[in-house]
Formats: sequence, C-alpha cells, structure tokens
Amino acid sequence: MDWDKLRVFHAVAEAGSFTHAGETLNLSQSAVSRQISGLEERLRVPLFHRHARGLILTEQGEILYRTTREIFSKLAMTEAMLAEGREKPKGPLKITTTVAFGSTWLTPNIKSFIDAYPEIAVTLLVDDNELDLSMREADVAIRMAPPRQPDLIQRHLMNIHFHLYAAPAYLEQFGEPKTAAELGKHRLIIYGERSQLPFPDANWLLHLTRRESGVATLPALTVNNYYAIYRACLTGIGIAALPDYMVRDDTELKQVLPEVEGPQVPAYFVYPEELRNSKRITVLREFLLQNVANQQF
Repeated sequence: MDWDKLRVFHAVAEAGSFTHAGETLNLSQSAVSRQISGLEERLRVPLFHRHARGLILTEQGEILYRTTREIFSKLAMTEAMLAEGREKPKGPLKITTTVAFGSTWLTPNIKSFIDAYPEIAVTLLVDDNELDLSMREADVAIRMAPPRQPDLIQRHLMNIHFHLYAAPAYLEQFGEPKTAAELGKHRLIIYGERSQLPFPDANWLLHLTRRESGVATLPALTVNNYYAIYRACLTGIGIAALPDYMVRDDTELKQVLPEVEGPQVPAYFVYPEELRNSKRITVLREFLLQNVANQQF
C-alpha cells in the first residue's frame, strides 16, 4: 500500500471529511479525494460511505483505520524518543492512576518532580478504569494490580496497607468497637459490587465483620471509589477500610482497632515496551521509587 495514500486515509478517518483532512494536510479537497479513490481502487474495497453530512468508515475502512492509527501512534512515539535522546528530559508526560491515589498522594507529591524537571509537561489522569497505554491514552500508569495488556513493563512500587478508620463524630454517637466482633453493631462503608472491585478482597471489612460477629451485616453505604469512601467517612457515616497513605496526615479521622489490618495491595509502575529508553519515564520512575521508599504505605 502506498504510504502517502495511507497518510491521507488516516487524516480523513480522523477528520471525518475530505475538506478538514485537506486543511490538516495542506492539500485541496480534490487531491484528498483522488488519493482515497486511488487507495480504494488499489485495495478493491470501499473505505468510506459518502453521505451529505460527511464520511463514515465501512467495515473494511475500520480495519484499516485501526492499523494506521497504531502505526502513526508508534511513529509519533518514536519521533519523540529520538528527539528526547539528544536532550535533557522534556516534553509531555501523561500519567494515569486511580482517583484515590492520584487525588490524595500523587497530586500533593508531584510538585518536587515538576520543580526538578520544569521542561516536562505533566498531565495527570485520575481514573479508576484502566486506560490503554498501548494506544497512547497515557504514557505511564500507577496501578493497584498487574497489567493485563501485553507488551507492558511493570515495576513494583510498594505495598499499600489498609486499616479501619472513623470520624470522631461517629465514634461519639455510636461508640468505638473494642473487638472485631463488635463491628456487627456498627455502620460500615464498603467499596461496591464484586465485578467492580479494584482488588480481589476490597470488601474485606464486610467479610471480617460477618465472620467475627456472626451477623449478616448490611453496609450503611456502598461507594465504588476510595476517595469517595474517605469523604463519606469524614462526614461520620460509619467505619471504613482505607489505605493508610490516604489518612496518614489527617487529624479528622481516628484509626479503629489498630490490630486489624486488611490485605496488602501491591502497586505497580507500568509503561509500554516502546518507552523503555524514554528519559521522561526513567526520571519519573526514579522519583517515585525514592519517594515511596521514604514513606509508609
């Protein structure tokens, strides 16, 4: 397949019209149309349905678009890496992590990284859904589970510890449990549905309570996000299992039953194989490893 025609096809698929693609490529609408017609003749399949309101990819066009999108994404990555190899770390760096970790630990700690590398433009995407690193939805991820995508490099960062916490207002109203068995008399805030759990035993507090108290306790509140659980706990709704890093410096929450600890959850630094030699990735990895080594999670 002719490379120039593929480049034009990719631009048209992205833009959805010959006119807009021509503006991007600095070509006339007729020149773009001829390139697409030539590619369709070469492949002997239609790539677009032509409508008055624009262009829609055919099934064959969708297949070709997925391939060209991956090719151009990797070319852009390669171009950035070649430029980066000649200079000190600079350029965009898109980091994705969970809402809880991103909001309560990474955001407050990222300032020293930005100060050290002012020419790196950091974008932080907090999302409990896994973004596709291979499709460059982000450059690097900090995840609470090993990656499921192939061709990703992972580095263990730390193990996150969980304990039980409650607001003083809640404990004043309902009392403080002295044993795990007494949790059956208390309001609990838990994570959510089994299919949505961020790690296998995220609802360990509910399971512990039912096992120790012998009571089929119903949660007072179910929330599918740890930052939201933390905020709910602050209001005095009930007792919650929270990661220690989230509440370490919080004087508004009190640890309940300190001897009770939840499962340790490993956190990983994850990035695509293509970025193995990226200076931006390297300095971020070293920054994180140094910072997590100095703190208790």
